[in-house]
Amino acid sequence: MMKQNFDAMLKFCTSSTIFGALFAAHIFQGALGSGVKIDGDVILGGLFPVHEKGETTSCSSTIYNRGIQRLEAMLYAVDLINKDTTLLPYVSLGVNILDTCSKDTYALNQSLEFIRGSLDAMDVSGLECSDKKPPRVKYHAKPVKGVIGGSYSSVSQQVANLFRLFRIPQISPASTAKALSDKDRFEFFARTVPPDTFQVRALVDILQVFNWSYVSAIYSEGSYGESGFDEFHKLSQIRNICIALATKIPHNANHNFLDSALRSHMKKTTATAMVLFTRMDDTKKVLEAAGRLGAARHFHWVGSDGWGKQRHLVEGLEDVAEGAITIELTSKPVEGFNQHMKSLTPEGNVRNPWFVEYWETFFGCHLNTRPTEDLACDPDFRLSVQEGFQQDSKVQFVVDGVFAFAHALQALHDSVCRGQTGMCEQMRRYDGGDFYREYLLKVNFTNIVGSQVKFDERGDGPSRYTIYNFRKISHRTYNYTVVGLWDSHLDLDPMKVVFSENSSEAPSSVCSHPCKVGEIKIMQQGDTCCWICTACKPYEMMVNQSACKDCGPGWWPHDNMSSCYKLPHRYMKWDTLFALVPMAISCVGSFFTLTVIGIFLKYHDTPVVKASGRELSYMLLCGILICYLNTFLLIATPGVIICACQRFGVGFGFSLIYSALLTKTNRISRIFDSASRSARRPGFISPKSQVIITCFLVSIQVAATIVWLILEEPGARFEYPSRREVILKCRIKDSSFMVSLVYNMVLITTCTIYAIKTRKIPENFNESKFIGFTMYTTCIIWLAFVPIYFGTGNTFEVQITTLCISISLSATVALICLYSPKIYIIIYQPEKNVRKLTMNSAIYKKSQTHSTGASFDQGSDSVRFQAAVPSTPSKTRSEGTAENESFL
Repeated sequence: MMKQNFDAMLKFCTSSTIFGALFAAHIFQGALGSGVKIDGDVILGGLFPVHEKGETTSCSSTIYNRGIQRLEAMLYAVDLINKDTTLLPYVSLGVNILDTCSKDTYALNQSLEFIRGSLDAMDVSGLECSDKKPPRVKYHAKPVKGVIGGSYSSVSQQVANLFRLFRIPQISPASTAKALSDKDRFEFFARTVPPDTFQVRALVDILQVFNWSYVSAIYSEGSYGESGFDEFHKLSQIRNICIALATKIPHNANHNFLDSALRSHMKKTTATAMVLFTRMDDTKKVLEAAGRLGAARHFHWVGSDGWGKQRHLVEGLEDVAEGAITIELTSKPVEGFNQHMKSLTPEGNVRNPWFVEYWETFFGCHLNTRPTEDLACDPDFRLSVQEGFQQDSKVQFVVDGVFAFAHALQALHDSVCRGQTGMCEQMRRYDGGDFYREYLLKVNFTNIVGSQVKFDERGDGPSRYTIYNFRKISHRTYNYTVVGLWDSHLDLDPMKVVFSENSSEAPSSVCSHPCKVGEIKIMQQGDTCCWICTACKPYEMMVNQSACKDCGPGWWPHDNMSSCYKLPHRYMKWDTLFALVPMAISCVGSFFTLTVIGIFLKYHDTPVVKASGRELSYMLLCGILICYLNTFLLIATPGVIICACQRFGVGFGFSLIYSALLTKTNRISRIFDSASRSARRPGFISPKSQVIITCFLVSIQVAATIVWLILEEPGARFEYPSRREVILKCRIKDSSFMVSLVYNMVLITTCTIYAIKTRKIPENFNESKFIGFTMYTTCIIWLAFVPIYFGTGNTFEVQITTLCISISLSATVALICLYSPKIYIIIYQPEKNVRKLTMNSAIYKKSQTHSTGASFDQGSDSVRFQAAVPSTPSKTRSEGTAENESFL
């Protein structure tokens, strides 16, 4: 009991203090004014902007059309409930409606009217005054059980703080500021509309549909504009939409301020989308400023529900507002309300003290016409659609708010007044805070237009918006057209939006156009909308929108540049011209080489074959054949075995050829050098010795190749002559390959020197002149081959083809020069393939004249050395054989 008395005393003292301070000022200012008062068992307060705010005073004389409609909507809803036999059948509703004049401070003063009743209804049974008498409240009035209003968020915030102190529930039909959802600050506030959080989502979704990523923004000073813009700014950052310039319109903004602000926005030439989060009067001011500056086609307007589909905002500014996209809370016209307004007349609507002003403003006439004025109101005037009446979109939400109170009161009555009719004492004194939490927030019903009405835990209503497009309907007619809806997500077809002159092509509002595929954005730190597009390198992929990454050697980006794929490697193909030409040469050369070997085998014991030095000839022919076969190794797909065979085959084939030729030329040179000095036979000139010498010379090349294979293991590798090419080659450097041929170059050089030394031996003794011609030609081929090989290193097909042809040419030169004369004699002149029996032949005589008294006969099996006997020139060689002859 003591605690209850203490709480009552605290509440009384606190409320008395606030009431005394505010109400005293209210009394002295004479600002109570008139209102709409209808008695009932339960009184609902109403706060509506009947008049617009004044420039120098709190209220102007201008009637606010939407405020009057909302006031009448509350009266209409109360009438319906009082006539309803199922909803609060034994409880009547009364109203106490006040004018806020669209100004928060004035609305706060007006709201003190509701506090008077609350003070009178306070429980003061536990209190007493200094004279020991019970305290009594000066003002006796029925307390309001709840308040419908205000409309502007700034007004609702001001009065909600006052109502919270006296635990008066409040339902707003139009205030959408996000801050009002904070239950710590606005404990007993609810609304039949959603907060601006959802409206901002709808606005951002619209911008993204048209790819407008760089926009301007103008917002009104106050809770509605500032909180709405703050939310828009936060969500824009998340959605990568940049605000080029934002301007706040103060309450006292004049033409100069608005003109200067719009000029600044016009300088942002690429930010053509203009988002307006402004109150109704500020929206009209902005459109008027745009008309004065001739910016009708510069901006593409996107308006919040402060613009909505209000016709009076664009009257006379149709060309400026054309193409605008606006949003408004989804609502349906209340048909019964239209009939209600049509039934009203100034004479019959005496309960609304402001209806006469509204009537005169709407029809532009005077009810009390003076004799000098001829514009009198016609008695037959009616507020009908035909006369231009248009129902305010918030009428439904006002009616929903009144019915929400009615359903909550019905639930309270059923709970605390069981079995009783009318108001019971428990219901009359039920705490407003508990009523808000236990009954008002839990209502859930279908309204008179078929929509569901309910509140979430923060007291917010459902979020549903309609998207409008202001467009030209005919030659001179403009109107709002529904183009989409937003209910948790946007449902909008961009092709339905007309921006100007029946054009549905969306204008551009970006700082920088999107980069093409393969281009990255170069932007300053912190900037997300303005950038410079820079192309990635052809071999780079895009890691993200601002970075490229090298795919790496052997890799190439896909067409979309998002990833890389492995390039197919290339190697010499058997069916290409680069391979077919050297293979054809190799096949022909191999055929003729095998043919020569076959002929030599067939005529193995004939003088021509014997005189050629059969052992060295077979070794030389094997070297020639190996050189031809190297072509197939060089063209084959590189691998460990193929690459090892390439290294061995090329050097081995050449070493066989030139070791055998060197052995031959060296033998001839030694024989004639020895004969010029003495008649003694030189050493190591037998066929066996020649084979051993040749094998020794070849073994040097073989040993070097083996060492090379050990030091540089054979295998394939990928080479990248360009970023787009991958060549599969043997793991060997061009320089290493040329080093491997140095020994063969030494053999060729030495052999050429001996060929030059033996060039004057009589009648081509032992084919010395043919060997000489072979070596001269080989030197020319090799001198040409080296620069060509290195010069074609960037084109592997040409390089391999050059190498194959050069090797085959070297072998061909040896084959033709050394063996074509022999094959010709064997096949076409077999009569010359005979043994010379005497030394008196023309050949012998000729060789005698060039010798120093000695003659030499060479065979493949034996060599005979014989001193010249001048006194008996016709003497035959006693030990000569058929193998000791010299042939052309």
